[in-house]
Amino acid sequence: MTRSLTVVGMVRSRGAGSETAVEAAAGPPRRRRLDAAARRETILAAAIPLFAANGYEQTRVSDVAALVGVTEPVIFQNFGTKADLFAAVLDRVAGDLARSVAALAAESDDVLELLAHLVTAERLDRLHDRGGFGALLRDAGSHVDGQVRDAWRRAVARAAGAVAGLLCRGQADGSIRRDVDATALAWLVLSLAQAREFRRQHAPSTPADLERELLAAVLDTLRPRAGPGA
Repeated sequence: MTRSLTVVGMVRSRGAGSETAVEAAAGPPRRRRLDAAARRETILAAAIPLFAANGYEQTRVSDVAALVGVTEPVIFQNFGTKADLFAAVLDRVAGDLARSVAALAAESDDVLELLAHLVTAERLDRLHDRGGFGALLRDAGSHVDGQVRDAWRRAVARAAGAVAGLLCRGQADGSIRRDVDATALAWLVLSLAQAREFRRQHAPSTPADLERELLAAVLDTLRPRAGPGA
């Protein structure tokens, strides 16, 4: 089964058939009063794709309110400030990403093969494009608000933990080397993703065959070694 790791894809997956779906939030305002938890879920479902697509600075609280069908004060009553809402978005998306990666791991018989599919240059570019988890992290990492920065650190740590869990499963099935801690290997994988965005932002172009060779080298580093404990 194919799962979407885009921000909007995860929101739709979480909200399918429920009031928390973006599509539900975008419809006519509901007349019945939601309880506090349901209201927060509806606001988050609307805010996530807006922040992912437009960035923190270009997303207005009034846009979120309009999508939900409430007034701005309702947003502030539930989340305090725009920065608080953005921090909640980061926490939610990081958690959804971790669950999506865990689900992919459970469906895979070969973690190394799965990684080869997930971390191609093309997929990493989509991760960092507007609408992707990487774009949210980029915004959060440059933010001066302390609560947003804390949420950014939690999101990065959650992503590393998700990848480490995937690699642990690979160590168990024999597709990933066991002589190195899975967390250390996870940061290697995440650094590949970050380095790809650095090249895309600063280098005129990187030959596609060179990107494939780099990916092959990283995957080879993850392969089991000969000998005890490998």
